Amino acid sequence: MSLEARKRKLLTDFFLPAPQVARNESAASSEQAVPGLSLHPDFVSKDEETSILGFLNGGQCTWRTDLSRKTMHFGGEYCLMPSRPSSKRVEMKVAVANEVSASQPQIIQAPPMPQEFNWLLQRMMDKGLYPQGRWPQYCIVNHYTGNLGISAHTENFSFAQPVVGLSLLSPCAMRFHELVTPDGGSVRSGKAQKARRTGRHVDVMLPGRSLVVMNDDARWKWQHEIVRSRKGRCAGWERVSLTFRLKI
Repeated sequence: MSLEARKRKLLTDFFLPAPQVARNESAASSEQAVPGLSLHPDFVSKDEETSILGFLNGGQCTWRTDLSRKTMHFGGEYCLMPSRPSSKRVEMKVAVANEVSASQPQIIQAPPMPQEFNWLLQRMMDKGLYPQGRWPQYCIVNHYTGNLGISAHTENFSFAQPVVGLSLLSPCAMRFHELVTPDGGSVRSGKAQKARRTGRHVDVMLPGRSLVVMNDDARWKWQHEIVRSRKGRCAGWERVSLTFRLKI
């Protein structure tokens, strides 16, 4: 092709998008962009999903409601946050003595990992997700609706790898932020927000009934979050996640 022909452009050429180098990935296979991350679709069946939700909502378990989202804990201890103070100053003065004690976080002993999860844990072991003979002892359950989410963080560094999360009901995007160096700062302390990031993030779609597994860099060097937004969430959107962890 001659130089003159190469220079000649069609009218439609001016409407083509300019080529760009993507810095933030968002695709079905984007988990491959986060080293150490793996996604296992359909890890549980629909009937098994119904069984898990039935156990969580069947009256045998108690949801905590001190956060914007409902949560539940199994294994170890957790911190129950105080209720938000009343906006009525008069009521606050009258009940000041009670509020002083109530304003302090409470350390609550969580019930042990329930036997109802044994089949699920055994499946994880059979798939080789955990070291032989080392079952996860801790589970956090989160219930998201509407525009609810959770801030970017890494799991506490007192826990080993992998960190394993089971997603139930509606699909949801989990955003991963690459850190300059591993950082275990918590959201509550404010240190998670101050962790140095490279500026690169990856959105990974988690279908309902899928299992996400974080090892290596995905566990230690990438924060993960559920962005607080209604974008991509239809009416009645609802997600329940179970995060399993084991002590180092």
